[in-house]
Amino acid sequence: MTRTACERFLADVHVGVLSVAEAPGRAPLTVPIWYAYRPGGLLTVLTGRTSVKARRIRAAGRFTLCVQQEEPPCRYVSATGPVVAIEDRVDPDERAALAHRYLPPATAAAYLLATAEQLTADVTVRMRPERWLSADFTAVTERIAALERSAEAQRPPLEQPPSGRG
Repeated sequence: MTRTACERFLADVHVGVLSVAEAPGRAPLTVPIWYAYRPGGLLTVLTGRTSVKARRIRAAGRFTLCVQQEEPPCRYVSATGPVVAIEDRVDPDERAALAHRYLPPATAAAYLLATAEQLTADVTVRMRPERWLSADFTAVTERIAALERSAEAQRPPLEQPPSGRG
C-alpha cells in the first residue's frame, strides 16, 4: 500500500496489536489495544501508568502497532516509531472519543462510568509513525474469485434423472 493508503487504513477502526521491546533475551511484549490516529498525526494509546506495557514503552522509547482486516480481502498495516510524549494525565474528552470509537453509544457511556478511575490511573502515550509495513491481498482475492468463476463455468451441467413416468 502507499503511505497515504497505510495512513487511511490505520485511521479506520481496528483493534491494534502493540509490540514493544522486552528485556534482553525475551520476545517483545505484544498486546491488543485501542488506539486513535488521524492521517499525518500522532498515534495515541492510553494505558495504566504502572503497567508492564507503560514501563516497557518508557524503557524502549518506541513501539510498533499492527492492525489488520481479517475478512477478505485481508490487509494489514504496521507502523513503528518513536514515542514523542508520555503525558501523565488523560484528557476526559480524548478518553471518551476513544470509547465511542470502539463501542456503541450506550455501552461507551457505561464503560466510561465503570472505568472512571482510568482518568487518574492511566497515561497518554503518543508515537510518531516513521516506518510502515503493509500488505493488501485484494488482487489475490480477485484472482481467486475469477478462478472459481472459471472453474464453475467449465463444469458440465448435472444430469437430470429420468422422470419415471411411463
